[in-house]
Amino acid sequence: MGLKTHKPRTASLRHTTLSNFEGVSKKRPERGLIKIKKRKAGRNSQGRITVRHRGGGHKKFLRLVDFKRHDKLDIPAKVQAIEYDPNRTAHLALLAYADGEKRYILAPNGLIAGMSVVTSPKCEPATGNAMQLMSIPLGLIVHAVEMVPGASAKMVRSAGMSARVQAKDDKYVHLKLPSGEVRKINGACYATIGQVGNIEHEKISLGKAGRKRWLGIRPTVRGVAMNPVDHPMGGGEGRSSGGGHPVTPWGQLTKGKRTRSRSNPSSKFIVQRRKK
Repeated sequence: MGLKTHKPRTASLRHTTLSNFEGVSKKRPERGLIKIKKRKAGRNSQGRITVRHRGGGHKKFLRLVDFKRHDKLDIPAKVQAIEYDPNRTAHLALLAYADGEKRYILAPNGLIAGMSVVTSPKCEPATGNAMQLMSIPLGLIVHAVEMVPGASAKMVRSAGMSARVQAKDDKYVHLKLPSGEVRKINGACYATIGQVGNIEHEKISLGKAGRKRWLGIRPTVRGVAMNPVDHPMGGGEGRSSGGGHPVTPWGQLTKGKRTRSRSNPSSKFIVQRRKK
């Protein structure tokens, strides 16, 4: 996947860096694998804003991605195309299974149209194949990892992400996650071999505020720029935050505060914290 820059004809183009969509071989989504995505603009079922700075943006179809690949055990599939998905950072691969069904999966780095993949406990650990963690050799990188056997993939799904199989302990496998955390996962859980594609997504620079609005993200006003009635950090002569720690408009700490519950039952599966 490559990037494209522009001649600095305008102030915004000077710093704009966008994807050139190299490798994306299909422009329109598969008709049977999309549905209407209703935009909520950060509102909950009562109409109240629960996520700020959302709204507007371009209309999008929701692509139905298959995160339960173990439904198609030992059925080979051929990659028909690599597609762009406006709802996520990763690209999608359109698979055509031998039984005639088509499904989307996250496109691993290096997977191209014409290649074949399969989901099986005993298949070859090649890019795009899905296997149980206990069957994956040590040192390989994986993505789209299940947390519970038989459930859908929940972890390591963003562009360029990968987790490494570090060790095997009884029925558990030790995975080093992108955050640096080492966690025990049930060896019966499925994961896909390889790194999520579109690895240069993090180098994209939107260049102008309007492109952010196209993505459905509204402007964010700094708390220190507000009045005291609007934000705990507002007011003061000059650029002053009052000397306090950064907080939300409701007084909750925003930097450094641990949000994980001390009584979380899944803590026993963490071998090494991301913060040492």
